[in-house]
Amino acid sequence: MELVSDGERRVSVDELNTTKLLAHAAQQAQQRKFDDIMIVDVDAHHYENENMGEILPFMENGVLKQLAMAGRGFGRRMLVPGQVGYQDMGGRVPRYPLRGSEKVPAGGQRDITLGLRWMDAMSVDYSCLFPTGMLNIGLHPQKEMEADLCWAYNRWLTEKVLPESGGRIFSMLTIPFQDPDEALRHVETFGECKGVTGFMVTTVRHNPVHDNCYMKVYRAMEERGLALSFHSGPNWGESVFKSCNRFISVHALGFTFYNILHLTNWVVNGMGERFPKLPVIWIEAGLAWVPFLMQRLDHEYMMRSSECPLLKKKPSDYMRDMYYSSQPMEIQDMKAMECTFRMMNAETQLLYSSDYPHWDFDLPSTISDLPFLSEKAKHNILGGNAARLFKLPPRNEKQKENLKRFGNLVTA
Repeated sequence: MELVSDGERRVSVDELNTTKLLAHAAQQAQQRKFDDIMIVDVDAHHYENENMGEILPFMENGVLKQLAMAGRGFGRRMLVPGQVGYQDMGGRVPRYPLRGSEKVPAGGQRDITLGLRWMDAMSVDYSCLFPTGMLNIGLHPQKEMEADLCWAYNRWLTEKVLPESGGRIFSMLTIPFQDPDEALRHVETFGECKGVTGFMVTTVRHNPVHDNCYMKVYRAMEERGLALSFHSGPNWGESVFKSCNRFISVHALGFTFYNILHLTNWVVNGMGERFPKLPVIWIEAGLAWVPFLMQRLDHEYMMRSSECPLLKKKPSDYMRDMYYSSQPMEIQDMKAMECTFRMMNAETQLLYSSDYPHWDFDLPSTISDLPFLSEKAKHNILGGNAARLFKLPPRNEKQKENLKRFGNLVTA
């Protein structure tokens, strides 16, 4: 029996198989007959820092490529200097430090093999793949490095990874938001690639989303029928969080903080009126902040509507036009959760997400087991809304029947 060490104990390599680690999830999926429901995960991840040897050669600038290649051994620190690995729970979960020990068949794309393993275990039909370390790339002090790294990652993803998934894994590609011209080039270059359903802005940054320099980028997405997503994260280096002495504090506040900030600017500056056909998705900030922000913005708007001349309805109404990912579900007070779902029109606007393989991931049962949801709402949130939004086909007849029954079947 082959053993590997996680620094504190020795573990059998066989124990690290994703399928075995998710055996209970597979049992749960079978009990709930999840194969009959199209399940679309709009926020899943891989660890792109493990593939930098393949990604960095796609960089265009020779000088920046040399710098990046020289620093690739530092993993995420190469992307964002000074980040600390608290997100991995300090090594307490063996699958983090030992994930490289999981065996996969030779010749295939490792990230796809591992992805399909966890998807099959959870009965997930489609998943949207996002990076991990690059979620903090908006803090990079060199906008040209952000642009070139995004270019290299997007080429690698669209040329080497997504084509091997059999259509089951798609992505909203990371765009270099510090450079609007480069962001537009990414949309124009990769917008038609197979498996690309939109583009993602990492919200851990200080660029104002309503700046006129970005209008051409949003218009290019809208014209192509692509989605725009904002993916949040924590940042202990943010001035407002420097008083926090525990990572749990930064983790609890950071994900919501950045989405609250950028969504407020988006709504108040009338972006919903300027781009009414652009689907906008807010990812990985949970849901508890949504009704809070709706009430705050509506209250302020009723007193100072003159500052929002483009708005034709209340801020909360624009928020109900947008989409939200479900993870992490703050299920502590069921009545509060039910109120949150009602206020955001969850039946049509909420998209299931697992955030797998991160330590705080949610299984599909997080949605299916909510007692206040109707059968239609469960089907919509687990996959029907995403199927309609991203034009995803059912994978079996029962899924097709359910999608048609609840009005989410997309015909060519």
